[in-house]
Amino acid sequence: MIVRLMGEGQFRAGDELLAKLNELDDRAQAAADADDEPELDGHLDEMWRLVQAEGERLGDDDLHPSDVLIPPSDLTLEETKRLFSEQGLIPDLPA
Repeated sequence: MIVRLMGEGQFRAGDELLAKLNELDDRAQAAADADDEPELDGHLDEMWRLVQAEGERLGDDDLHPSDVLIPPSDLTLEETKRLFSEQGLIPDLPA
């Protein structure tokens, strides 16, 4: 799966990283639903750190479409909430 960190670039994420991101995505969705911006920002920051540490950075010339878009924590609560779908930031994958 290809993960885009808004303004940072794209990363290839393996199954283990995706499992960690899905857990954080659930927490981020709950924080967004509760209008808890500090909690949401903390989860977004943690998602960014995980992707940067465990993802494989793709070159800027790589034009793969992104499967996941993770916003930075400096967006407003309302701006971030617009990026969530019913499934959060990370879409459910077919089994």
